[in-house]
Amino acid sequence: MEKETGTEPKFKTKTSAKAEPALNELFLDSIRDIYWAENHLVKSLPKMIAAATSKELSSAIQDHLEQTKEHVSRLEQIFELLGEKAIAKKCDAMEGLAKEGEGIVEDTEEGTATRDVGIILASQKIEHYEIATYGGLTQLAKTLGLDEVAEILGQTLGEEKEADELLTQIAENDINYKASEEA
Repeated sequence: MEKETGTEPKFKTKTSAKAEPALNELFLDSIRDIYWAENHLVKSLPKMIAAATSKELSSAIQDHLEQTKEHVSRLEQIFELLGEKAIAKKCDAMEGLAKEGEGIVEDTEEGTATRDVGIILASQKIEHYEIATYGGLTQLAKTLGLDEVAEILGQTLGEEKEADELLTQIAENDINYKASEEA
């Protein structure tokens, strides 16, 4: 392993000097996209909390709402580290996933485990989108030598994975079975 002299970047980029500005712009654009997505979730998660029947599910979504507010703050911190204004870019994917979740609530009977199963499915689709986004952004931040940004993104990635696992546990431990017994 080469010894660092202090003049080289801690992590060398794997891109040419010509490609790096475009890669930086893609990275920033993607941060703006997930910033919009997280802010949108702050507005839409309360609807899922209100629609959930299971206290455990409602509590898990409430906890994730608080976590999502922290994710927004972390993204604002990242904008600051990048020397950029915190500007959101509409995320069509999150808008569609949130609409799908609202449609599930509308199409299922209030107070049923079936609705809760639908809420879990919709929530896990959102979690998987976030996991994919934060995973990709974490790796891209490392490639660009943005170690502090990568660390922040990695922390959020871990929390998104935990939220997904909790939803799986809630479904497997009770709700799916209850829904299968409904008339």
